[in-house]
Amino acid sequence: MRRLIAVLVLALLFLPAIAFGAKQEVYVFNWTEYIDPDMLKLFEKETGIRVRYSTYDSNEAMFAKLKLVQKAGYDVAFPSTYYVERMRKQGLIQKLDKAKLPNLKNINPTLMNQAYDPGNAYSIPYMWGSSAIGVNRKVVDPKSITSWNDLWNPKYKGKVLLMDDVREVFAMSLRSMGYSGNTTDQGQIKKAYEKLLKLKPSVKVFNSDSPSQPFLNKEVVIGQIWGGAVYLANQENPDIVMVYPKEGAIFWADNMVIPKSARSVANAYRFIDFMCRPDVAKKNCEFIGYATANLKAQQRLDTKTKNHKAVYPDEKAMKKGEFQSDVGDAIVTYEKYWEMLKTQ
Repeated sequence: MRRLIAVLVLALLFLPAIAFGAKQEVYVFNWTEYIDPDMLKLFEKETGIRVRYSTYDSNEAMFAKLKLVQKAGYDVAFPSTYYVERMRKQGLIQKLDKAKLPNLKNINPTLMNQAYDPGNAYSIPYMWGSSAIGVNRKVVDPKSITSWNDLWNPKYKGKVLLMDDVREVFAMSLRSMGYSGNTTDQGQIKKAYEKLLKLKPSVKVFNSDSPSQPFLNKEVVIGQIWGGAVYLANQENPDIVMVYPKEGAIFWADNMVIPKSARSVANAYRFIDFMCRPDVAKKNCEFIGYATANLKAQQRLDTKTKNHKAVYPDEKAMKKGEFQSDVGDAIVTYEKYWEMLKTQ
């Protein structure tokens, strides 16, 4: 009898945790090192909701995982532009109730209502940025660089950096020929591949994990790079600068979404709204180094950061650039040529 009572007591103690634990947790799936850990602690402190945090290193990995999880999955994920579109079309994310996001008003309106999610029915911009041309001005005069085509200059042979990202690299090649970086035209994609083959001997390294490092290590003097990577590189070497090519930079945005398989939609809304607060967005921006989509947070940044052209390009560069969007089944063609390029 005593043992039975003890078992019943233990059961009563643990039942509330089991019954209500899901309501007091939020499962977040994000890029590596993409939120200030202190902000996660602050959310937990303010709400009493524990953050279960998992990471991925590519949109492809995130997409594959969310497709596998049919129920009791992640509550919030952070797909990039064209993956929002793909996930929306495949029914993997939920339509948002914006009445539950009062801090949405802080998001920069210029980043809203993009082609990948008209009206932001499914996603809220978190961070954004661009890939353009990075140069070491100690070796290369930035004024001499005006076009993506400058990467093909033979004098940079063995000193060029390219992103290790199929869409980024092909978009660069396509833009250099006047095509859209989101083309689905098979002939144009093939031309981009053929042009990249001519650039391959000049490429010292493909790097997306830490594209600032080849510059800091003096392995390269010019190349395709993300603006946030230039900003971070400047903390060690101010001679790494960003040039926006006349054909236009390639823009991306990482967005907060609620997957269809979310465990707690209510907690997902609380987390997303928390992330849209100016004080929180400012801290995350300073921790990551990329541009915040939160306009009020941007206004609170120190003058040096908010005027850093690698992070916040001017209006002219913004107008010339192009946001990535879903290319549908054409991605198979891109990936085929990408594998051929990398193995040459």
